[in-house]
Amino acid sequence: MSQQGENKPKFRVEFVERTGLKRLEESHGYAHLLMPLAGNENHVGVLYMGAYTVLAEAVAALPGISFLDAALYFPILKDIYVDFHKPAASDVTAEYRLSEDEVAGLLADLERKGSAGYIAEFPMHDAGGVHVATGRVTVKLLSHGWKK
Repeated sequence: MSQQGENKPKFRVEFVERTGLKRLEESHGYAHLLMPLAGNENHVGVLYMGAYTVLAEAVAALPGISFLDAALYFPILKDIYVDFHKPAASDVTAEYRLSEDEVAGLLADLERKGSAGYIAEFPMHDAGGVHVATGRVTVKLLSHGWKK
């Protein structure tokens, strides 16, 4: 069911690309991303709240996307919440990992019922390592033929 190399799923969102979001590291079930301050700052020079939301969405979804067969399945978000703790006047990073057991369970659910889901909760840190926000995202993985 998973794809390797050139067949890795590609889900492009131009809006996200325009933020300059950078992939620091990706692997099976894992993503570590950076949202740059440049181009995403608000009127007082700190990272715009919408940029935190884009970062949270991407870092939560990419671990699930990493093992999907795009011909059979696609990801969507059910909900997203960003708990803002402190302004960041720098780039902000976040990372999230699904364990191998979680990946196996998600794949089994997809096979059995055509849908699966997980809740990703993770800290976001500024360039100095300060915990500036917490993301909580519910990710759904669905088959193309899935019916409610």
